[in-house]
Amino acid sequence: HLPNRTLLADRMKIALAQARRTGTLLAVCYLDMDHFKPINETYGHEVGNAVLGEVSERLKHILRDGDTAARMGGDEFVLLLSGLAEPTECSHILERILDTVAQPFTIGNQEHRLSASIGATVFPQDNADADRLLRHADQALYAAKEAGRARFCIFDAEHDRKSMLRRDKLFQLEDALAAGEFLLYYQPKVDMAEGRVIGVEALIRWQHPQRGLLSPAEFLPILENTPLEISLGEWVIARALQQMALWRSQGLDLAVSVNISAQHLAQKDFLLKLRAALALHPHTPPHRLEIEVLEGILLSDIVYASALIDECQRLGIDFALDDFGTGYSSLTYLKRLSAGTLKIDQTFICDMLVDAGDLAIVEGIIGLAQAFHRKVIAEGVETIEHGVSLLSLGCHLAQGYGIARPMAAEALPDWVKSWRPDPRWNVSSSMHWTKDGISSPASAWAS
Repeated sequence: HLPNRTLLADRMKIALAQARRTGTLLAVCYLDMDHFKPINETYGHEVGNAVLGEVSERLKHILRDGDTAARMGGDEFVLLLSGLAEPTECSHILERILDTVAQPFTIGNQEHRLSASIGATVFPQDNADADRLLRHADQALYAAKEAGRARFCIFDAEHDRKSMLRRDKLFQLEDALAAGEFLLYYQPKVDMAEGRVIGVEALIRWQHPQRGLLSPAEFLPILENTPLEISLGEWVIARALQQMALWRSQGLDLAVSVNISAQHLAQKDFLLKLRAALALHPHTPPHRLEIEVLEGILLSDIVYASALIDECQRLGIDFALDDFGTGYSSLTYLKRLSAGTLKIDQTFICDMLVDAGDLAIVEGIIGLAQAFHRKVIAEGVETIEHGVSLLSLGCHLAQGYGIARPMAAEALPDWVKSWRPDPRWNVSSSMHWTKDGISSPASAWAS
């Protein structure tokens, strides 16, 4: 004795019009009985129908005037809760419905206990038409069942909007990769003491047809934990190897480091595909390619990470732990992971000249690198003074805007030819940096 689908459509039209006119909220809810099928199979359809009849009576009893309960078929019901002042009102009503349905059913001499799951969406927060409101309530019902049943879940319209926006952007990025719109910029790494360029870090950019050159911050977060993230990572490795081969043909031999995500690194065929990429460039020494990973991502499976690093090193490829000092650094961690380079995070470098705490962290990381026989490089070197202080602490390798900004591949050969270290770096390695400033042996001043 409940409205069917046809009558429900009319009721929804009226309820939506009323919500728009009065500025109140309308909750559209899908209710489904949990584990109802065994009732029919065990006791027969007569008992099943009797239980559904009792559910209908309970729903009619608990709903307010102006609300609607409709039977959609089987053990599914749709509820329209009209005239709500705020979303919490919907939650309170749904809690009462779940409690009511969970009360024992007595059919003949047999007592049955059942539960229900409910999915709901609230108009106009979810500003959709009637059909989409029902679909969204159904999606929420699925989420309630996935979460363990005997509960309700309310559709998050804002989250859904963001998810759809992300899906659209992912499609755009997929098209961009297919259209060849991505490119690599390269930021030089230098040995400040020896005054030479030791390599570059490959940094991805998107040459957007309308918006111009976009930085990674504009699109990489969208790719996180998607198959496209892996495809793009494979493209970066392939493109970096191509560029290394081109530079070598021009007489420029530079090491190139590439950034690899946690998901890409965790792929079972990572090593297989890496070997295949290297095989396409037999004249490019594998040891000139370096893989950079955030230090924290290796800790989640240190056994796998350690084995992978060892396998890559057998190929000649080494690892650098990026943003070192910001994650889960520990002596055990360093001992078990044989990555050859530690990269001091730029947040510590930036304020080391004025913040004793950051200076102590930088000095500590340099000490760790020396103790474990690892190379150490500072990123985010923005001034000559940063370089002076790093040299005095024993860190000779650096990159940052104070040396060079990332540049297009074709600009790099000329930059390498013209680059010269600042003269102050030539004498600073004999000095010692303290929290009070730079001190130097008297012999250095005398010379």
